[in-house]
Amino acid sequence: MSVLIRFSPPSMTAEQYDAILARLYEEGIQPAPGLELEVCYGSGDQMKVSVLFDSQEELDAFGARLAPILEEMKVDPGEPEVLEVHNIIRRTS
Repeated sequence: MSVLIRFSPPSMTAEQYDAILARLYEEGIQPAPGLELEVCYGSGDQMKVSVLFDSQEELDAFGARLAPILEEMKVDPGEPEVLEVHNIIRRTS
């Protein structure tokens, strides 16, 4: 079952997000297995991130690799909200 995770860090800028994302790509962590979609939104130091994974197991594996990078970069992800997905509608073209 797909899961949607919403991260609302107490403080994160677009620059911090971009640095984290670059690091994930450099280390071959991103794109993560099972990652369907990632969206970063917000402004100033109130950037938020939502990700959609195919399963809780794939999310957990990604989280285990992401956590040390967030810690090293001193970004508190806050308490992520994890939601089971009932339905997904995809664009066909």
